[in-house]
Amino acid sequence: MDDGDGGQVVASLTGRLRQLSFVDITADRVTARVIEAVADWAAGQGWRVYRRARSVMPLPAPMSGQFSIIDVACARPDAPPVVVEVDRTDRARTAEKLVAEATAGRVAIWVRWGTGPFGAPPPTVHLVTCAVTHRNGSAGQGRLYTRRPDTDRPPPAHSSGPGTADVVELPIPLDDPGTS
Repeated sequence: MDDGDGGQVVASLTGRLRQLSFVDITADRVTARVIEAVADWAAGQGWRVYRRARSVMPLPAPMSGQFSIIDVACARPDAPPVVVEVDRTDRARTAEKLVAEATAGRVAIWVRWGTGPFGAPPPTVHLVTCAVTHRNGSAGQGRLYTRRPDTDRPPPAHSSGPGTADVVELPIPLDDPGTS
């Protein structure tokens, strides 16, 4: 796949989505949050951002003549447009739509969120994943999803050398307590 700076674009978006966090929200709200994060990221790049933009892929019959919708489309000066679809499921129609977008010269990105594993997209489509956890909500709530930002923290510093920590003898019974 040769789409110019697609790898750099994907790395940048991946970095932004690593910061995304939420606690106990519905699937629809997760999708909306991820779309909003993508749009904010693109606007931060200085690009024109279009939500629910028209795709190059027509809808199937009986709606022929109408076109599919892309979650986020970005117009970039002096670079190919970027299109992003956000899904939690592995929909064949989404893959087809993104392949059509890539064929039309756009950088096509599929943001998949969920618990994984995430299958590989078609070769002309970039994949960005957003791992979440879920739990069953109370009656009538359905599943609730949580994402905490990646935290690569180094281990805490440990004491080193003599005199930096007090040694405490722990009372360990040497005899069976029932025999005394």
